[in-house]
Amino acid sequence: MSHHVLITGAASGIGAAIADRFAADGRALSVVDLRAEQLGATAERLRAAHRVPVTEIVGDLADAPFAEQLVDTAGQPDVLVNAAGIYPATPLLEMTSHTWDRVQDVNVRAAMLSTVAFGRSCVAGGRRGAVVNISSGAATRARPGAAHYATSKAALEMLTKACAVELGPHRVRVNAVSPGFVTVHSAANPVTAEYAEAVSVNSLGRKGDPEDIARAVHWLAGESAEWITGAVLRVDGGASAGTSALPLHWDGHTALQEGKEIP
Repeated sequence: MSHHVLITGAASGIGAAIADRFAADGRALSVVDLRAEQLGATAERLRAAHRVPVTEIVGDLADAPFAEQLVDTAGQPDVLVNAAGIYPATPLLEMTSHTWDRVQDVNVRAAMLSTVAFGRSCVAGGRRGAVVNISSGAATRARPGAAHYATSKAALEMLTKACAVELGPHRVRVNAVSPGFVTVHSAANPVTAEYAEAVSVNSLGRKGDPEDIARAVHWLAGESAEWITGAVLRVDGGASAGTSALPLHWDGHTALQEGKEIP
């Protein structure tokens, strides 16, 4: 298991839950986010709860030089978790190049730049490493207002595979976790109760929690998953497998239940 974990998007939500999970194991953390006040509060909570060293790194991952230097700034992490992501709900006919580019820069380019820097650091230091990217169900299922986001997550999943192929010989594993609907209470992109109910339908019958994703990330980064790379683990309550919300559309089912002849 790693001794030092670098996590982007760690101020709240899934990123903060991931930080909490690694801190509970006594791992030193470097946590990254644009929101300085929120990141500071999260870091202080982690220190108090787990008594581990937590380094705060504040910056904008859309800034390429910042993303490129992230690993050097953190030191020599053994695990990199690219959890940062933005999702400004934008109807396609209202999309601008600026909005599109910023989503790609934060959600894909930053992950690429930090992974490249992480790989170089591991090779130079002669140590193994693990990268876990946070994708989304939107990578395989488009939704209104999310063309930029869905495209970025689809790209992130392919980036995961491409990096796994090239970094594997250097003993650096690269995987992704694809969450289903997770309750994170984003002030920037609030979700109505009606929307949450619509998108969270799955066979296990509940919405996800950030901790569900954190446990999956923790496992993928650890020794138990040492022969896994290039994988996308879908943690979505079975939503990607299909839906159990639709009624049976076959008259024969009723006949069978009643012991009658099938029409």
